[in-house]
Amino acid sequence: MNAAVNRMTRTRQALEDSAHGDQPKYRLIFESLKNSILSGEYRKGIRLPSETELVRRFGVSRMTIVKAVKELQQLGLVVRRVGSGTYVASSAAHENRLFGLLIPELGQTEIFEPICQGMANFPLASKHALLWGNAAAQAEQKAELAEELCHRYIAQRVSGVFFAPLELTPVRDEVNRRIIAALEAAKIPVVLLDRCFAPYPMRSRYDLVGIDNRRTAYLATEHLAKLGAKRIAFFGKPLSASTVDARIAGYREALLVHGLYKEGNFVTRADPSDDALIRFVLRTHKPDAFLCANDHTAANLMHTLIRLGRRIPEDIRIVGIDDVKYASLLPIPLTTQHQPCLNLGKVAMATMLDRLENSEFPARDVLLSCNLVVRQSCGAQGAEKHSPPLDLGAAAFLASRAG
Repeated sequence: MNAAVNRMTRTRQALEDSAHGDQPKYRLIFESLKNSILSGEYRKGIRLPSETELVRRFGVSRMTIVKAVKELQQLGLVVRRVGSGTYVASSAAHENRLFGLLIPELGQTEIFEPICQGMANFPLASKHALLWGNAAAQAEQKAELAEELCHRYIAQRVSGVFFAPLELTPVRDEVNRRIIAALEAAKIPVVLLDRCFAPYPMRSRYDLVGIDNRRTAYLATEHLAKLGAKRIAFFGKPLSASTVDARIAGYREALLVHGLYKEGNFVTRADPSDDALIRFVLRTHKPDAFLCANDHTAANLMHTLIRLGRRIPEDIRIVGIDDVKYASLLPIPLTTQHQPCLNLGKVAMATMLDRLENSEFPARDVLLSCNLVVRQSCGAQGAEKHSPPLDLGAAAFLASRAG
């Protein structure tokens, strides 16, 4: 520790003597702290001096210290813990790993935030740290930002990456492949969240944690069939993830089982807010119900149908998938399949820790069940049904790994 103090003293003298030339002050401080960490003067897991103490020792502003520490954090050399301080990272140690979240839609949907919360809440996660990337402000920035974040995580030598592959962009396949190739070259384990980057029904050789999309769509379609719907159409957006293909497969299977499968394509992948297109779908297919790929699509379709003078559920029933917060606040509260997001996060963290301990295991899909939440949009009578806090499969999986 005395060596670290001596290094700080020399750095302060250099700052006061203006001997650093054109190099910013924070870079000198960054180099001083970095060298103290890499030399072992600050050992792994040790708490660095507080920002106030560093300000005093280096004789600079707090903002300069913050910039220097942020550089250390971006390199993965330190981890900041809210309410506790800044610690030397020990991502290579079993008890303190650093994981990266590579989720292009983080902050733009209601699905991934609770999944990440579930990761942090998993009992064994308290020993590890999660790095959160910035969300893209515009859709066209997602691909570029995702690749930048991937390479940042590689530079930080993270122990693993939770990756939700890109969707809804023409370059999704190419970018997803480049990201996976970069992580594989760096020998960084990957757990896929929600979806695979390979087209359905193919799969990659990485672990995947998500819902059983085929079963979820089957049960939602079956619910509409049991309510008396005869011409059930499926609506999704173009360039969607492989999860939507799995949902279409489950939808078609349910139609076949219930004797409702008809020749012709009752699957539409387009903009649900396009009035002219929806008129065409109504005129061509004459649907009495829609299963939508997700709640966002269902909400947009509902507003379009209302604009076109259709009554929901009297004329057309609608069911979604996700159970986002606004599903119950739509003009006609939406019947939907509830995604167990918190539990998905917990299972994802357990899967990553399993992978690190058992790298030779074959890749696996860990699929949780959804639960139907019945509201007015499907035309069913009776009280709203809520999903239980945890399905039995997830409970057993987590219990076996929490010891």
